[in-house]
Formats: sequence, structure tokens, C-alpha cells
Amino acid sequence: MAVLVTGAAGFIGFHVARALLARGDTVVGIDNLNPYYDVALKRARLGQLSSERNFRFVHVDIADRAAFAAALAGDAGAGIDRIVHLAAQAGVRYSLENPFAYVEANLVGHLVILEFARQLVGGLTHLVYASSSSVYGGNTKQPFAVEDRVDAPVSLYAATKKADELMSHAYSHLYGVAQTGLRFFTVYGPWGRPDMAMYLFAQAIFADRPITLYNHGDMKRDFTFIDDAVAGTLAVLDRPPAPDPRGVRHAVYNLGNNRPEPLARVIQLFERATNRKAAIARAPMQPGDVKETYADIEPARRAFGYAPRRTIDDGIPEFVAWYRRYHGV
Repeated sequence: MAVLVTGAAGFIGFHVARALLARGDTVVGIDNLNPYYDVALKRARLGQLSSERNFRFVHVDIADRAAFAAALAGDAGAGIDRIVHLAAQAGVRYSLENPFAYVEANLVGHLVILEFARQLVGGLTHLVYASSSSVYGGNTKQPFAVEDRVDAPVSLYAATKKADELMSHAYSHLYGVAQTGLRFFTVYGPWGRPDMAMYLFAQAIFADRPITLYNHGDMKRDFTFIDDAVAGTLAVLDRPPAPDPRGVRHAVYNLGNNRPEPLARVIQLFERATNRKAAIARAPMQPGDVKETYADIEPARRAFGYAPRRTIDDGIPEFVAWYRRYHGV
């Protein structure tokens, strides 16, 4: 039996695939290697996976229905009994520039995966998919809980992720596809995304450029180290949700650190890890952004023992050490 991992060349997808392989699973990884950020980084991640005997990579766009169906037809898709669906068009700010990319990847692509899963019902045990903390929008109640209303998104990216949750619930109701959505909170760590804060901070400080802090630096984020996000994902994958009172097997959880960190403290830790003084440029809040994120992880703790172990105190130095190695700094 095998696990299909979409977005296998992406940050979380790469780490999930590697963890699955390490525990003995067979992994079919798919990715379209789009150029939203440096494709060389995506290929380098794939290079880490390609030597694994139980890994097979398929270069395909999940939003291309015909190509996806052809890529996983016959023996190529045989034996898949679980899916970790992480492929998506990421980024809040980019959704202001290229909205159709989000409709294609996050809505059409998600539907293609749901249809594939529907065809596997009977053989499929669980579909785990990535949602996002962005669905909480401008909610002011802290911490963010999965029971909170999330019908006021402040970005198209967030709207597509909430739509994915609704689509998944419908497919669980209609076709019995057991599914769990994971609202990830600012995941960071080695092999991270170059468009996210930790990577941008490292780039700036090593290049002696100012680090831009939006909302004039008055922001907090619930930073989740990649190892904790992966441990949570695999724990969820191994525990398909029980039917709710209506018989629907669909659940949603937060995967965060339950610890909102001020950006000023993040900068201090970067200065300590790099032994450099950071220059700061302060800027207004960006459209689609939020001031603070803070995950209520108690439901995840109760359901599958989720317990994040890493804080930014040790996570940032580990990320900086990887950044130095990868970029030869």
C-alpha cells in the first residue's frame, strides 16, 4: 500500500514524504514544480527523496484533470490507500497579484483530488489535506479555535482554504470519504519557503539589508517548527475521524505551537544565531495580513496526542544553520 503526497517538492510535503519513507511507507509524490518561488530549491528537496527505494515522483499539475488522471492511471496509482494533499498555491500577498492561480490550484486542484479519492472509496482509508490559519481572518478572539466562525476572510487565499474545507465536508457526506483538514500556523524550519518571514529575515540579515516589519513591527505569529507539523500530520493520517452525529467522517484541527511570538523577539533570536545586528525598516500593514495568530491546539492534543516540542528559541538557530549550509554563507 502507498501514500499519495501532493506538493511533494514543497516545504511541508517534502518533510512529510521523508518522514513517511523513514517509517517504511511507500510514497507516490506529485508536484507541478511551479515557479512561484525558486524551482532549484524544490528540485533540491526532490533530490533528497529520489534516492529512497520506496519513493516515486510524478511531475503533474493537480489542476489539469486529464494529465492527473493519465499520470495515476493503471499501475501508477495502484495501491494508494491514503492521501496527504498539500499541493496548493501558497502566499497571501501573491493572491492580490494573481488571483486565478488560487482558483486553479486551490479550488480546481482540491476538487480533482476529491474526485480521485472518491474513486478509491473502499480502498482509501484517509485523506488529510492542508487548510490554513489564514481562514480565521480578522478574528479578534484569542486563541483561534476550530469552533470559531471563519466566514470573514481577509484574503482570497484564505477564502480558497475555507472553501476547501466545505468541499471536503460535502464529499465526506456524499461519498463517505474520510477526511481531516489541518489548519497550519506559520510553519518554518530547514528547507523552508523563501517567501515566508523566517527565510526573508535570514536573507536580509546575511545580505546586510533591512528586515521589513509590517504594521511597524506590532505583530505576533504562532510559529510552528516543521518537525512538530510533520509529527502532527502523521499522527492524524493514522487516525481517520470517527463519524459525527450525522455520520460524516470529516474533522478539522489546528496545528500550531500555542505560543504567539512578537516579531521583536524573533529578530533578537536571529541576531543571536547569526551574530549580526539586524537593520529594521518599518512599514504599514499589508492588505490581507493579520496582526496576530494564536492556535488553540487542545482538540488536537485530545484527539491524537499532538504536543509541539520546539520553540523559536531552538528552532531559529536550527533554521539558520541549515540556511548557512544550503547557501554557503
